[in-house]
Amino acid sequence: MKKITFIAAILCSGLFFSQEFLQASDTFSHKEIVYITLADGKELQGTIHDIDRKKGLIEEIVIRDGNDKKIKLKPEDVKLMYLMPSGLDKLSKAIETVTEVNNYTDTKLNNTLLGKGYVYFENVPVMLKKKRFTMLMQLVNPSFSSKIKVYDDPRAKETTSIGIGALKVAGGIDKSYYISKDNEVAYKIEKSDYKDIFTPLFQSCSTVYDQYKSDVSWRDLEKHVYQYTTECK
Repeated sequence: MKKITFIAAILCSGLFFSQEFLQASDTFSHKEIVYITLADGKELQGTIHDIDRKKGLIEEIVIRDGNDKKIKLKPEDVKLMYLMPSGLDKLSKAIETVTEVNNYTDTKLNNTLLGKGYVYFENVPVMLKKKRFTMLMQLVNPSFSSKIKVYDDPRAKETTSIGIGALKVAGGIDKSYYISKDNEVAYKIEKSDYKDIFTPLFQSCSTVYDQYKSDVSWRDLEKHVYQYTTECK
């Protein structure tokens, strides 16, 4: 009962805001419908049968369609998909999506599904060690992703967090993300390098750059991306 009361208090307090990154989900419902758009434009619906990962990244997803037929998909087969988190991941998403998806969402995203707590993955070109790869990655700023997209790094280390069981309440900030500005090839940014990356990312926006250049903090990355999206042309 104490846990439920505490969670209710969080919901009422407005602690989570639309300008914060979503906590990435690791587990997904095998009962809720998944929505997948393939690379060739075909749309699929079904339920998750299995997800295989390597180093945190999805290597294969197997779904069952309406006829209970198994369909195996590799990351290169998928353009985008919406998955529903399960268990405490789902509860966390319900808290994080208290505020409505706003007008700064990427126009191709399905705001109805996002509002229900679905998480969004898309096929993303990524530069790693001067090599280009294609990865199926989870977007963590769907409500303000029209200019800068931030993707979960499945192998990211975290700062210290506090919480109840698997539900994080404070802290737990990832120390790395993948980022794509103006739909360019994504690349990895890390906490240790953020002061060097801040200028090329935000110098074109005086509202953000002038305000934060003297005190660049990784903890404010969400705020920087949000303000860049909402206040800069």
